[in-house]
Formats: sequence, structure tokens, C-alpha cells
Amino acid sequence: MTRPTLFLTVGLPGTGKTTEARRIEAEKRALRLTKDEWMKALYGLENPSSAAAVIEGRLIGIGLRALALGIDVVVDFGLWGRDERSALRQAAADLGAAVEMRYFEVTPAEQRGRLDRRQAEEPHTTWQMSDEELTRWAASISIPTPGELDGSEPIDDPPAGFATWDDWRRHRWPPAIS
Repeated sequence: MTRPTLFLTVGLPGTGKTTEARRIEAEKRALRLTKDEWMKALYGLENPSSAAAVIEGRLIGIGLRALALGIDVVVDFGLWGRDERSALRQAAADLGAAVEMRYFEVTPAEQRGRLDRRQAEEPHTTWQMSDEELTRWAASISIPTPGELDGSEPIDDPPAGFATWDDWRRHRWPPAIS
């Protein structure tokens, strides 16, 4: 039996993450975990950040269980922070799984065009996003390094105040809305 793979899609909205996640799902027969589908199903037009973190955590828990069962998994929700990616890389390593990280980037004009098309053609799959939000998000993403993308760079130590990445992961992705 080959070891399972955790596929991580990294990028801002409208850059192609979900399209790639669907391709991986079909090609590798992987479990695809797309947060936005759950957020839309549960909250409709709302997009509460407190719920987003809980849903991400629940999906990660499902994904880690699937990896433990030998099933490939695609995590499709941006993963803008290096700490998020490090925590998931470590969790996969702890389970003996491989990790493949895919980073997606397009020009701001292409991103805006894609988001506008999605809003016009499939409004039930997305939310309105202002140019100001897109600019703020672009400034906040930690772009993966080449070594992080190809797996040659060691996984960082957990942030100060956390003994393990599991501790950090439980803090970042809480089990319930508080």
C-alpha cells in the first residue's frame, strides 16, 4: 500500500484552488474538503469568521482521520499562514503521509475578473468581495517559499506558547464556536 498524500491548496480567493482541488479529487480519488461549500450550506449569505475556524478544524479532523485510513485528502481553504501550513505538514508527517502543496497566484485584474464571473454565474458558491478586502488579504498572505512548496524546508517549530503543533492546531481551529 502506498502512503496517503495530503494536498494543500494555498492562495487567495479566485486564484484556482477549488478548480485544482476538484481535479485532484477526481484524478487521485481523494477526499476533497472545501470550507466554502460548508460555509454556504450552513450560513448562506453570512460568512462568520468564528464559524469558519470551527468548520476548518472539523474538516481538518476528518482529513487527518482519512489520512490515517490511507485515503488521499485535499484541503481547499487558502491556508494563508505559514503556521497553518506547518501545522498540517507536521500532522501529515505524524501519520506517515506525504504532503503536496500547491500555490496559486494570478494578477489582481485576473482575480477580480474571476470573482466577478463567479458572482454572476454561480452566486450560491461565493460571497461579494470588495477591492479593499482583496488588497488587504493580498498583503496578509504568507506566500510559501520554494522549500516549503517542494517539502525540502524543515517544518518550523510551533509558535511561542505552544509545546506542539497539535496544541497550536487545537487553538487555531477550535472544536466549537465560543
